[in-house]
Amino acid sequence: MKIAALVSGGVDSSVTVPLLKEQGFEPHIFYIKIGMEDQPAFMDCPSEEDIEITEWIAKKYNCAFDIVDLQKEYWSTVVRYTIDTVKKGLTPNPDIMCNLLIKFGAFNEKYGKAFDKIATGHYASNYETDEGVFLATATDKVKDQTYFLGQITYGQLQKTMFPIGHLPKSRVREIAAEMKLPSAERPDSQGICFLGKINYNDFIREQAGEMPGEIRELETNRLLGEHKGFWFHTIGQRKGLGLSGGPWFVVKKDISENIIYVSNGYDPVSQYSGTVPLEEIHWLNPNHDYSKTERVKFKIRHQPEFNSGRIVREAGGPAILSDKKIPGIAPGQFAVLYDLEEKTCLGSAMISERSL
Repeated sequence: MKIAALVSGGVDSSVTVPLLKEQGFEPHIFYIKIGMEDQPAFMDCPSEEDIEITEWIAKKYNCAFDIVDLQKEYWSTVVRYTIDTVKKGLTPNPDIMCNLLIKFGAFNEKYGKAFDKIATGHYASNYETDEGVFLATATDKVKDQTYFLGQITYGQLQKTMFPIGHLPKSRVREIAAEMKLPSAERPDSQGICFLGKINYNDFIREQAGEMPGEIRELETNRLLGEHKGFWFHTIGQRKGLGLSGGPWFVVKKDISENIIYVSNGYDPVSQYSGTVPLEEIHWLNPNHDYSKTERVKFKIRHQPEFNSGRIVREAGGPAILSDKKIPGIAPGQFAVLYDLEEKTCLGSAMISERSL
């Protein structure tokens, strides 16, 4: 079996290589280059160290190694999607789109067709039945990353391989230390997809600029302060508002008037809702009949906890009616659906702006 291993220099993807070798495979290692390091927002985000680590691992395990440049594809798809989404006042998810359009998309189209599987360092797994391949959650439920894979196509899902999906994060770090990998002590990335160390707000500021507007209290319409652009703020956000007397939560955005509305308190009622309106649901395995699927577990952001609810199919589109009201339902983000056993990731849908 021919395997393309996508390695970024981080500990998770690095550990996939010795695990694949132990299973008797000879992975071809690829480092995907997408950052525009000559731009101001990327000056502190060099890829040299990542490439050095990845190349070191390739030499240690006698693997073929290539650096592939997908900058043009990344910027014409993921970056454009992100900027277009924030300018509409919605909340984008570049990581979900990066998996769909770059890791399992553009890479496979340009370089991956000669390979049977594409191995990544995602905390996820898959399994097969007579209906085909299904995406499943990882053993480490805290690190599980199936949320970020909920939009990939079935063809992409069939080629996935997740060598660390059965391991807790602590064991992955132990393996990296035992193998003396240079990535063993590297901190987890907090950036955007392959962009690694770059700060999200810096990225948005560089691409979309600033547009100052008012911050008002939802209940009283009282003017509280000024924001630098509604695209820096998402529904449910608490940090970064610069307001005294908090905590304050973003609960509404008026895009036409460029106003952000906030509510005060540790648990303001106005940030909760029991309804999650959805665009069309993307079911991961088209061979399975989901037409009667009603009760589900779901997530509206990357987090360990699952919510419970039921899918309703309205004339305007589907929605999830949550068993309990939940905070921070942000249009533009994704709701990812799971079975009641929290084993199988069923699919996902973008959260809609429409009212129900």
